Amino acid sequence: MNVTFIGVGAIGLPMALQIKQAGHSVTGVEVVESNRVRAADSGIEAVASFAEAPRAQAVVVMVATPQQLTAVVDSTKDVAGQTWIIMSTVGPASVREQGERLRAAGATVVDAPVTGGVARAKTGKLVIFSSGDLKDIDAMRPVLEAMGTVRVTGSQLGDGQAIKVVNQHLCSVHIVAAAEALNLARSLGLDQAAVLELVENGAGGSWMLSDRGPRMLAGTDVEVTSAINIFVKDSDLVAAAAQECGAQVPLLSIANARYRQAAEAGLGQRDDSRVIETWK
Repeated sequence: MNVTFIGVGAIGLPMALQIKQAGHSVTGVEVVESNRVRAADSGIEAVASFAEAPRAQAVVVMVATPQQLTAVVDSTKDVAGQTWIIMSTVGPASVREQGERLRAAGATVVDAPVTGGVARAKTGKLVIFSSGDLKDIDAMRPVLEAMGTVRVTGSQLGDGQAIKVVNQHLCSVHIVAAAEALNLARSLGLDQAAVLELVENGAGGSWMLSDRGPRMLAGTDVEVTSAINIFVKDSDLVAAAAQECGAQVPLLSIANARYRQAAEAGLGQRDDSRVIETWK
């Protein structure tokens, strides 16, 4: 297929590369010039706006925020006959609103947020929470399955985003819990790296502890795979969704406060593992 991939940043670029390696034609759309250069160096031609991209059968959207998704939809003109695959974490309300706008303009829409981070994006092993009309999802499987495992999670736009909200609740809390535990080890006078190696495979281990733990111990300048600001945004989305449905999320509230504290301390563009720096 001809694919336009909007948002070839830290996680979007490896996803786009997986699509290309599966034999599809891919053009990136990216507003950040340095990301366009990085995409070109990796073999993905990237342009600055959707209007500059050649017409495509499938449009994959991997932007960071609901506001950016709205801006993308605002900038489109002729989308009739295209299938838009919204893979950004933007929350149920945003994907429903913008999805209906795209449908009204003649596009087909698939809600397909992902989990697995940059590491799994690079290997094509993301988990994709797909929702929408089953025939539309099936038609896009050649593109979706290039990036990971497709899990059909519902028939309505927003069902996939709702599951991603639950996923991000856990991610938000687990990262903060890992940071607090490693800080506890330090406060007890223990070697944090030795403690991490001992506990990560025990009953208290988690994927986030194993993935973020070493980066927490590496220092402020560790490579950014997901920024603090992303988890400010994601935990805000979880809080908003919980408020809308009346769910109590006290642990999420604690985690959200820690990400906000880190951002206010100037760490917003740093790796999310740097939330550990809110413990002194």
